[in-house]
Amino acid sequence: MTEVLRSGWGRLFSFGSPFGLALVLLFGIPRFLIVLQANRTGNYSYVSLLFLAMWIAPFILLTGDGRRSIGMKRPVHYSWLFFSLLGGMAVCAVMIGAAELFFGTTTNNWFIYISRSYPAAAIISNPGPEKHVYFLIYALIGITLSPVGEELLYRGIIHGSFATQAGEYKASLFDSLAFALTHVAHIGIIYFFAGWSSLFSGFLWVLFMFGVSRLFFICKEETGSLLGAILCHAGYNLAMTYFIFYHILLK
Repeated sequence: MTEVLRSGWGRLFSFGSPFGLALVLLFGIPRFLIVLQANRTGNYSYVSLLFLAMWIAPFILLTGDGRRSIGMKRPVHYSWLFFSLLGGMAVCAVMIGAAELFFGTTTNNWFIYISRSYPAAAIISNPGPEKHVYFLIYALIGITLSPVGEELLYRGIIHGSFATQAGEYKASLFDSLAFALTHVAHIGIIYFFAGWSSLFSGFLWVLFMFGVSRLFFICKEETGSLLGAILCHAGYNLAMTYFIFYHILLK
């Protein structure tokens, strides 16, 4: 039998649904609280540290065989890497269109609100060469930090934990739901004009995040590697960052 968890962890836990649920709570609850605080203060450094923790989690928790079993391996279908990147950008474009259709330029628009959370928003909004430098910085962070960390955790370890008992399809529903709910803090509960508000748009945001997460899983399956999910996620973040910089903040 292939050992998935490293020996120290394997003596304490089994690689199954309870382990996956524990990881959902271990990473999800602190992230939820940290993002709520960051929305108020504008300091997202601790969120970045959580993403880094997600990066290293597979190397701390899993054996080499365990990492390969969750998708940390070379792709099988390389052509799908390109489609994954384009798919992430396309689904973001759909969400952008839906947000503008339903919510216009109000803060109910998910991307309008997210743009207000950028610490450098005031600088970015002014014309000049700085805007391009900031775009490159934010784009680089957006296509590396969260896509790698979140996909290793949600489509990787958490999905693999649930798949041992529930199968691939149901496991994808679980990891997608966990991914969507943790994003409630990003927009479902917002801090604006010195007060907390709960928006109905947050409910729609969670539904879209669930669907996006399912797309990440499909890209993982089609490529045979977590790299497909990571590239799809990176494509989504790149399109979102471009839209915020060159459509919202630079109007």
